[in-house]
Amino acid sequence: VQLQASGGGLVQAGGSLRLSCAASGSIFSINAMGWYRQAPGKERELVAVIISGGNPNYADSVKGRFTISRDYAMNTVYLQMNSLKPEDTAVYYCNADLYLVVPGSNPLRLYDHWGQGTQVTVSS
Repeated sequence: VQLQASGGGLVQAGGSLRLSCAASGSIFSINAMGWYRQAPGKERELVAVIISGGNPNYADSVKGRFTISRDYAMNTVYLQMNSLKPEDTAVYYCNADLYLVVPGSNPLRLYDHWGQGTQVTVSS
């Protein structure tokens, strides 16, 4: 299974970007999808997560500025980022908690599956 992230780039402070992450492969179901970020010299942190059928959760630092959404049919998660700040600069990673199809067996759960990162740079 792959998580393919896209949409990063360079933007001025106050601008917007939209990240996308599509899950592909032998997916049985997806429990949750989310976004994390890691700035240079810092630990990876949760940005936003959305659980299937549930409400999204956000880091305090992005509440009111970022919106996470999912296209359940396309196994895709989006992160709309508005009013970007220089401190939002980081590599953003897609994450999923999902079940894989295993022929002849029960689905296999992957609790913490990561995609490749996409760089977001916000200039002041």
